[in-house]
Amino acid sequence: MAALPQDMLAIEISHPGGPEVLQPVRRPLPALPADGVLIAVEAAGVNRPDALQRQGVYPPPPGASDIPGLEVAGRVAAVGADVRGLSVSDKVTALVAGGGYAQYCAAPAGSCLPWPAGYDAVRAAALPETFFTVWSNVFDRGRLEAGESFLVHGGTSGIGTTAIQLARAFGARVFATAGSADKCEACRQLGAEIAVNYRTEDFVAVLKAATEERGVDVILDMVGGDYIDRNYELAAVDGRIVQIAFLGGAKASANFARLMQKRLVHTGSTLRPREATFKAAIAAALRDKVWPLLAAGTVAPVIDQVLPFEKAAEAHAHLEADHVGKIVLTFG
Repeated sequence: MAALPQDMLAIEISHPGGPEVLQPVRRPLPALPADGVLIAVEAAGVNRPDALQRQGVYPPPPGASDIPGLEVAGRVAAVGADVRGLSVSDKVTALVAGGGYAQYCAAPAGSCLPWPAGYDAVRAAALPETFFTVWSNVFDRGRLEAGESFLVHGGTSGIGTTAIQLARAFGARVFATAGSADKCEACRQLGAEIAVNYRTEDFVAVLKAATEERGVDVILDMVGGDYIDRNYELAAVDGRIVQIAFLGGAKASANFARLMQKRLVHTGSTLRPREATFKAAIAAALRDKVWPLLAAGTVAPVIDQVLPFEKAAEAHAHLEADHVGKIVLTFG
């Protein structure tokens, strides 16, 4: 690759606020970590945590870049002294703790994965944040197994579209909730047996009937609020509820007696601040178990919109409005 420049184009958060606070700036290139690589970014995914950071309610973890962006795809531009198995010009996609909205991004080597066969930068950039999150929470924490039932709330989000496909691919019976008839149909097209319009139907009643009152084994929830008690009501005996966000509020009143009566597990996690070794273990599992499914077309990222980096504000406005799947920014 050509010699590295002294600075780069990046999108920074000028101050907490709406999408308009995302502004293009020139920044020095990030330092090359000994155990990481510098990626010449061709595309970066846009995710809800980026919007929360922009609003000032989700700061980056200590040591992470203040530039938003948690996933990138591009070519390796430089390799740290302690890195083995990666070389300059390799096509990689990576989960990062920040810095994705920029022409160059530093990434831990363990969080880098090759582009799946047949993928371009846009599709590769749409993978890490949702696939790492779903694998860690649904299959590791939630212990979803073939033959069990699975519900994801927000089925047309980036997380939701990924969770539906992976749960179906690994043999689960899949349900989803979404906020319109069109979004419910999108969930069904991706593999959900039943998609419940939460604006017009009671998902607890619908899915209890669908499971002959048994309930659902694993629930992935990013809503919180009054969904917490409803999840407890819907969960099957020995069910697992995994919390990854609180879009409906972090406080709720719930009948906790159901936790004992049904032997439920209600757990949760955040991925961004976790240590590099934890993320590397997820990456290894994905490369072994999921990357072949991506190459075969069994599962695929759902991409709603692709925009140039200078339209990051427009991408955030669309993220907070109405979309199905992922939004991706590209450098020309």
